[in-house]
Amino acid sequence: MKAQLTLTVNGEERDVLAAVHKTLLEVLREDLGLTGTKHGCELGECGACTVLVDGEPVLSCLTLPIECQGREITTVEGLAEGGRLHPLQQAFAELGAAQCGYCTPGMLLSARALIEGNPTPTRDEVREALAGNLCRCTGYSKILDAVELAGLRMRRGGQPERSEPQARAGDSPGARRAGQPERSEPPARAGDSPGARAMVEPRA
Repeated sequence: MKAQLTLTVNGEERDVLAAVHKTLLEVLREDLGLTGTKHGCELGECGACTVLVDGEPVLSCLTLPIECQGREITTVEGLAEGGRLHPLQQAFAELGAAQCGYCTPGMLLSARALIEGNPTPTRDEVREALAGNLCRCTGYSKILDAVELAGLRMRRGGQPERSEPQARAGDSPGARRAGQPERSEPPARAGDSPGARAMVEPRA
């Protein structure tokens, strides 16, 4: 059995005829072609499928799309605006916070919900907000650094000030507070890390 649904996804109304047993994750990927939202555990434990519904993080593998009619759904494809990366995407790329990139879409959306609700989160608040998003590649430090750096830039209107040094891996405000030494390698650029494409053109 199928049902006719009207979903508002990334600011656009989308009509879809979907099987009633499908989750929001499956409808986004299979019916709407938005493959940035990832299949992970499908048990609500890994956070790879995280999307925002009315600005709040939701596990799309446990959500029925019919519950989301009349609400605003945001996927990773909706973060960039006007061809410009969201400050979170830019910071993740600069600091090498993505490796394989599979968990990155969920991380970005959880981080966006945090920063929009709390523009000046502490390091512990960032950790708590991302606690439901698991990453098997990194030690999480660069991810936390990237969220802090993005928050700083968003408070400045989304752009670094002239006096701000070019971001380097391990060189965010959080890393300096933790006493981590600055590294001597050249600054990372968007697209340098293997998983950076997941923030702009997520793999299926």
